[in-house]
Amino acid sequence: MRKKRHFTSFQIISLGFFIVILTGSLLLMLPVSTNGPGGASFWDSLFTATSAVCVTGLMLHDTAQYWSYFGQFVIMILIQIGGMGVVTVSIAIAMLSGRKIGLMQRSTMCEAISAHHVGGIVRMTGFILRTTIIIELTGAAAMFPVFCRDFGAVKGLWYSLFHAVSAFCNAGFDLLGVRSEFSSLTTYADNPVINITIMTLIVTGGIGFLTWDDIKTHKIHLKKYRMQSKVILTVTSLLILLPALYFYFVEFSADKWSGMSVSERILGSFFQSVTPRTAGFNTVDLTMLSEAGVFIMIILMITGGSPGSTAGGIKTTTIAVLFSSAFSVFRRKGETNCFHRRISDDTINHAATILLMYLVLFLTGGIAISCMEGIPILDCLFETASAIGTVGLTLGITTELGFASRLILIVLMFWGRVGGLTLVFAAISGKHPDFAKFPMEKITVG
Repeated sequence: MRKKRHFTSFQIISLGFFIVILTGSLLLMLPVSTNGPGGASFWDSLFTATSAVCVTGLMLHDTAQYWSYFGQFVIMILIQIGGMGVVTVSIAIAMLSGRKIGLMQRSTMCEAISAHHVGGIVRMTGFILRTTIIIELTGAAAMFPVFCRDFGAVKGLWYSLFHAVSAFCNAGFDLLGVRSEFSSLTTYADNPVINITIMTLIVTGGIGFLTWDDIKTHKIHLKKYRMQSKVILTVTSLLILLPALYFYFVEFSADKWSGMSVSERILGSFFQSVTPRTAGFNTVDLTMLSEAGVFIMIILMITGGSPGSTAGGIKTTTIAVLFSSAFSVFRRKGETNCFHRRISDDTINHAATILLMYLVLFLTGGIAISCMEGIPILDCLFETASAIGTVGLTLGITTELGFASRLILIVLMFWGRVGGLTLVFAAISGKHPDFAKFPMEKITVG
């Protein structure tokens, strides 16, 4: 009798994202999905669906001009599923339909949102669903007066909802190409309502649902927060403030930005500091940035958001663990500590592995695209960092890329959203760990 195969949590997560991407691709291929006749090709639809589900925002066609209202609605649904997570959406639907959530589903959900234990995971799913709806509707309501004034009530309502979902899910898709193709939010660079609302949605989506659960439970009593929440809030604050100071005092103080007012410089500095952390909107022409500015944005894109959030990247906690480990070495300590808590060696090994995987893939992809397309390496590295960090920012080369280069970006987007370790563990599942140990011998490093 043939033994029934059981999928692991990692395989379910990976397969779930793949199925949603494929379904979205088929829907976007329908003639009704595009404004022009004939519909989109499979590869254009696959690229767009991957970018939407992986909440990236890289586009081959301007969303407002190329895709119809039906196509835009499909993209928004794909963004919502990708942002919340395929497993989270599936379990939320099961809960709403009254189905019982088994241990396997709870375990998979635990892996999907990076929770530390299975207990309370169903309650957490309900919290994620409610929080997402409330935050997105609040963001849409805040932007509605502006979009209603500019596009009318019906179109303004649709624009408000679409951009609220896209911003909270850190996707970067926009519908403002009706004014100028691929213009993103540049026409609202001096509008505080749109800037502050979009930035707030990006940050709230990027800090993770476990952090929001801490905030809801413990309010302002920071000492009661999980160590992970403390790390996320600290690193997120630094990654917003420090780059914003650079953009204000260095980047936007150059003569070529002399047309910006003080308020535009402040809004622009903070927006360009927040958006590379996997959001993908922009309020200035990124091609005007200096090489130093471009490189700083690459670092921010690779870093990304936080675990259990709508964001991608190697995550703020990974950076914190690696820096904490480095400081422990500098101080010649045998253990790595953070907020008076010890970090396990397994966590440090995972962090180092994740960083290595992302750097290898991002550099290899950038070099390959540069060689194939003959495009400057910095532009290509910006593109691959944007893809694997699920950001969506570009220096304008996405539409110029050939088939092979686009395929590289598709793989990087999928890898960045699902997670490198998730894909590796899904591929090697069923293999038993090897407990045998070889003799130890020292090797000099550094």
